[in-house]
Amino acid sequence: MAAPVTTATTAKSSARTVPAPERGAATSEQAERTIAPRSAPLAGFSGTRRVPPPVNEPVKSYAPGSPEREALKARLKEMSNERADIPIIIGGKDIRTGAIAHAVMPHDHKHVLADWHKASTAHVLQAVDAARAARAEWSNWAWEDRAAVFLKAAELLATTWRATLNAATMLGQSKTVFQAEIDAACELIDFWRFNPAYAQQLYDEQPLSNNTMWNQLDYRALEGFVYAVTPFNFTSIGGNLPTAPALMGNAVIWKPASTAMLSAYYIVRLLEAAGLPPGVINLVPGDPSEISNVLLSHRELAGVHFTGSTGVFNSMWKTIGANMSQYATYPRIVGETGGKDFILAHPSADRQALAVAIARGGFEYQGQKCSAASRVYIPRSIWPDVRDRIVGMMDDMRMGDPTDFRNFLSAVIDEKAFKKISGYVEDARKNATVVSGGVAKGDEGYYIRPTLVESREPGYRLLCEEIFGPVVTAYVYDDSKWNETLEIIDTTSPYALTGAVFANDRAAVREAAMALRNAAGNFYVNDKPTGAVVGQQPFGGARGSGTNDKAGSKLNLVRWTSARAVKETFSPPLDYTYPFMAEE
Repeated sequence: MAAPVTTATTAKSSARTVPAPERGAATSEQAERTIAPRSAPLAGFSGTRRVPPPVNEPVKSYAPGSPEREALKARLKEMSNERADIPIIIGGKDIRTGAIAHAVMPHDHKHVLADWHKASTAHVLQAVDAARAARAEWSNWAWEDRAAVFLKAAELLATTWRATLNAATMLGQSKTVFQAEIDAACELIDFWRFNPAYAQQLYDEQPLSNNTMWNQLDYRALEGFVYAVTPFNFTSIGGNLPTAPALMGNAVIWKPASTAMLSAYYIVRLLEAAGLPPGVINLVPGDPSEISNVLLSHRELAGVHFTGSTGVFNSMWKTIGANMSQYATYPRIVGETGGKDFILAHPSADRQALAVAIARGGFEYQGQKCSAASRVYIPRSIWPDVRDRIVGMMDDMRMGDPTDFRNFLSAVIDEKAFKKISGYVEDARKNATVVSGGVAKGDEGYYIRPTLVESREPGYRLLCEEIFGPVVTAYVYDDSKWNETLEIIDTTSPYALTGAVFANDRAAVREAAMALRNAAGNFYVNDKPTGAVVGQQPFGGARGSGTNDKAGSKLNLVRWTSARAVKETFSPPLDYTYPFMAEE
């Protein structure tokens, strides 16, 4: 299978080559195209158009001998031997500044996958101009035509682009084949299929009218640009945060995480192949402070769509608040931030199911999920058995290069994360008990073995602070202190993203659900607190975990539109007086 368009060098040559475009890939001629004005549906179409009913994309198995395994293995080999040259992409044009940074494999950090060009302040302002120009046409397209772009993107990703985006995620973000498949393929496909259906529901919502008047809601794009800031840990978030506002008619400036640059680049190329007009989404990588300083103070800032750390989001919010007098409109601020996600076990819990939930929920993708299980509360009566089951699984977990499909987990994202997580492990050695794991080795890849810690203090920092790594801390409580433990869970952390309760006693499930109602935006009963599926569990949390605008739902799309009420009166009054004014 030919690779999507990219400029790359092979490991054996420094000459720049451009592989033949994959079916549906963008060409340089397409990249120069301009938006053809379309303020109505396609010529010849009439009536109410409906998007195809969305269905969750099936997760492929990648079992030995399967065609998807063969295709992905081939693409991994090709991309491992390439060195992509990733430009800034503004208004559909590639810009190379010569100010270069590198994208490396976290599991082999001496291996450079790509060189990416950093944007300057001038490029950021150029992106604002490009977004402004694109919005003028894009926002006036019929919503069905905008939806068609993302529906096509979903199908391209489900077919000819699947191996490429999965491979970019595995190599650049050190995800195993299963973690890449459920993220870079299935979840992003789901976003691009379900969001148009949710948009259709929203546009269908209209006010009451009668024979004398016709009342309508006009769902307008926001005035200005939307600034999308995306993290390294989910390629699907990288694809959704810019495209959800774009679906609603907005133009977007997208700054992806530097540690997810390869997958971000291929997302833009995929969207070009699907027919997204130039300037609707502008890829602007670079120094986050420099870019944010320009965009957050710009008069035309209409919204921020963010996923990342709580500290960064709080800082952005403060900056926006300080600049309120400068904006043409009140910016929409949507953010999903940190988490300190819990699993609570009742004495009636299924011990094996609980142990598996902790092992998977805490250690899949090296614990680098905002929903990952990080703190667990287990009654003393079942702790020894559950602990031993978890340790047995941990001892069996293979860790290494994600291109070896036998591995359960791989490296953490970069040196900064490696040092931070290692510091928490060292703290646990001094102030708690490391039950298993705790080994860190960073000479070739940023590897940290899955680590289980037991603490006797419910306020211990590893039970309170976000770690974002493969470290799970357990607090063992007396069986008689169920109610006190509920209060501890609710008050220990500033976050409220995900949480789970394991119990076969239904009364205990009800008690936990009520006591912890505000402690998690996504709450699970007898399941791990990770793995939310678009259309099934809309994702987001409150408190210190964000604005809870539920990505992958209509609630999120509402944030990217500004409604105008239009009243048309069929027979307007011709006399200013009212009946009450008549004489007795």
